[in-house]
Amino acid sequence: MQTAHDALSQTFAALADPTRRAILARLAEGEASVTELAEPFEISQPAVSKHLKVLENAGLISRGREAQWRPCKLEPKALQGVDHWLDRYRRLWEERFDRLADYLAELQAAEAASAQSAPEKARKTKKAARKRKKST
Repeated sequence: MQTAHDALSQTFAALADPTRRAILARLAEGEASVTELAEPFEISQPAVSKHLKVLENAGLISRGREAQWRPCKLEPKALQGVDHWLDRYRRLWEERFDRLADYLAELQAAEAASAQSAPEKARKTKKAARKRKKST
């Protein structure tokens, strides 16, 4: 029996190869035969079949049989495990980005306040210098 972690590892292993990711991207557009899937690649049809077997074992695709045609089909539900696993990290990073945005807003507010007070300080310094000049 496969645990959820094993299935997740198998899914990530299948997604690790760029050829398999390209095959999945093509299948996202609709069913295709092995021949159609092999067209854009400079690899043999048996090599494409091996990639398809890895994707099928990971549950990412299914293969049907219609007479001579064996259409391959994307199984998007298999990606739900990856989505659930990533969701924890997605929430973590969203919280961190929210805190960073708050911190940047504080810095910008402090900088704006400092920029507003700088001309006032300069005016006071000039005024004090004029007073000293008049008194001498």
